[in-house]
Amino acid sequence: MTILKWALIFLLVSIVAGVFGFTGISAASADIARFLFYVFVAIFLALLILGLTIFRA
Repeated sequence: MTILKWALIFLLVSIVAGVFGFTGISAASADIARFLFYVFVAIFLALLILGLTIFRA
């Protein structure tokens, strides 16, 4: 859940920076948030598949 929390923090930083006109910081924060979200989804799916197959017994 820590990865998802950091993704949300970077998303909020991106939104606030965009509102105040800091487009460079906004774009960089959005890219970091997107990357962390995809890492979270990949880990979640891997653990879900492992939980449904290997650790079923």
